[in-house]
Amino acid sequence: MDNTQNEIIKEIIISTRNQDVQVALLEDKKLMEFHTEKSSAQFSVGDIYLGRVKKIMPGLNAAFVDVGSEREAFLHYLDLGINARTVNNFVSQAIENGKRSINHIQFLEEVPKNGKISDVITSGQSVMVQVAKEPISTKGPRITTEISFAGRYLVLVPFSDKVSVSQKIKSNEERKRLRSAVQSIRPRNFGIIIRTVAENKSVEELSSDLDMLRYRWDTTVENLFASKPPLRLAQEENKISSLLRDFLNDSFHAIYVDNQDIFREVKNYLHVHAPEKEGIVTLYNDKKPIFDHFSVARQIKGSFGKVVTVRNGVYLIIEHTEAMHVIDVNSGNRVKSTQTPEQNALNTNMIAAAEIARQLRLRDMGGIITIDFVDLHEAGNKTTLNKAMADFMRNDKAKHTILPLNKFGLMQITRQRVRQATIIENTEQCPTCKGTGKIKPPIVIEDEISNALDFLFEKQNEPKVSIVTHPFVNAYLTKGFPSIRLKWCMKYRKFIRISANQSSRLNEVHYLNENNDEIILWSEPTTER
Repeated sequence: MDNTQNEIIKEIIISTRNQDVQVALLEDKKLMEFHTEKSSAQFSVGDIYLGRVKKIMPGLNAAFVDVGSEREAFLHYLDLGINARTVNNFVSQAIENGKRSINHIQFLEEVPKNGKISDVITSGQSVMVQVAKEPISTKGPRITTEISFAGRYLVLVPFSDKVSVSQKIKSNEERKRLRSAVQSIRPRNFGIIIRTVAENKSVEELSSDLDMLRYRWDTTVENLFASKPPLRLAQEENKISSLLRDFLNDSFHAIYVDNQDIFREVKNYLHVHAPEKEGIVTLYNDKKPIFDHFSVARQIKGSFGKVVTVRNGVYLIIEHTEAMHVIDVNSGNRVKSTQTPEQNALNTNMIAAAEIARQLRLRDMGGIITIDFVDLHEAGNKTTLNKAMADFMRNDKAKHTILPLNKFGLMQITRQRVRQATIIENTEQCPTCKGTGKIKPPIVIEDEISNALDFLFEKQNEPKVSIVTHPFVNAYLTKGFPSIRLKWCMKYRKFIRISANQSSRLNEVHYLNENNDEIILWSEPTTER
């Protein structure tokens, strides 16, 4: 980790004002990630289930598996893993006779890269699977038979013998040291992935983490005996614990919690995994909501809309569709006369790229993201923008691929999608329909105006009345022969002026006297049809 990253002040703010637990990650007081742990969520990434294969789909080379969700889970051939036959055989023995240890199992023939799923599993078979992607839109969860348990420093992978080291650990000496240390403590027939935060950690710390992962595996296997699918065998850590596991590092400065139970949970987690950091946790007791105190609520309102204002007039338009996300970059009024159009376009795109990288993390947008930047014509500027986008997304933990600008000026990014993108509706009640979605037709407005004129001319004896309405209503009242206005003039024997106001709401009507002062109708005349 470089010095620039170390200087960033990172804070976690945890709010439990609603039934759902909301977690905000701030970097230098700026909202970078926002997570919600819904109390109603049933299927989370990392949960392990005993499922039953419902049907094989040869055309898709996949199967649908019943894990208890509303929609059947999707298992593709490529998600079986090379040792799927060995895993399935072990699961059947564990169900029948309670077999627990995999230290001395016999590995069966590996699954080829190009094969048929019907050669590996059959309809009605019980399989142990792990949720790889949560249910998204109309799709059920996506699952895999390659089981893994993520810890603070290590990831435990049963039915494997490989030891892998995070590519983010650059030192060759440290990579060799970690690999050697893990090999010395690795259980037989278990693979291990060494995470980035394991850098410079002692063998004792790695061994302690491994023991906890091994315990989770043993508990999962115990639950297999005499079980019938669908059944959840093991549950992933909750959102708070998983975030602490993934984000807690030496650069973290503070964690603020507004709930006593969550406060104790966080303290206990740190006591076990990072006792030196227990002091950074603070219980927030102020009456003012914690998100308001740390300006998180304000940032949420300004960051999750369709239109996102950045700075210097630059703004983004973000559209979510079923197939992809589309982002349009607009320069607004950001034009410097001292710069060429190409320089203005590059500066606008650089400002937008930084915000787009933040938005991808903030909304947890996944799948295909297409970005329409302001057109650049020079190859050097296109390369500069491509490199900048990669640099801005350097801290994004989700797997992603950035494609360079194409000839149409579009950049495409694929980002790992494991859960539904975070979409927060920032809306207010419509002042015209009052939230009903229904508005009065012009004929009803006509009756209301007629009743008002009766009152103003005959009861209040106004010598002159002018009416201001929405342009649509104005046209309805004044067009044609004889127009509705002409009929009113003949009825009351007075000239009635009707003017249009572009800013008026459709149902909005104002009445003016002979001095052009507004007449307030204390009891608005209404006529129901």
